[in-house]
Amino acid sequence: MPRTDTASRVITAPLDRVWDALVDPAALAVWLPPAGMTGRFERFDARPGGSYRLVLTYADASGAPGKATADSDIVEARFVDIVPGVRVVQAVDFVSDDPANAGTMTMTWQVTAVAAGTRVDIVATDVPDGITAEDHAEGLASSLANLAAHTER
Repeated sequence: MPRTDTASRVITAPLDRVWDALVDPAALAVWLPPAGMTGRFERFDARPGGSYRLVLTYADASGAPGKATADSDIVEARFVDIVPGVRVVQAVDFVSDDPANAGTMTMTWQVTAVAAGTRVDIVATDVPDGITAEDHAEGLASSLANLAAHTER
């Protein structure tokens, strides 16, 4: 059954710094992986119609086996829309033999200037059944905390 998950956070950094971190592969590799994971891009082309392949590796896969291999998730994503300083929309697929992880999830990252800095809102639609709501909420919150730590200097 298709599901929508959301998360948001106000980051005490200027919008342009937060925006840059959303579209720079070096920055993304640092802050996007949730706690307990590392990430590396095999390719990255941030433009509408562009794509990326991200390998996320678990530090300890014993409690959460990966979707692609025993210790990793592989994300194939396509940039659907990029409005500089406003939003990034991605169509995301997980490489997996498990049908519970199949299907394309759309992730929209939106940034808005607020008095305290930048509000970041994430909306994930058509979340695959293999990703529990609790795990996804935890992962999104972790990525937002990492983004804050990366941009609040």
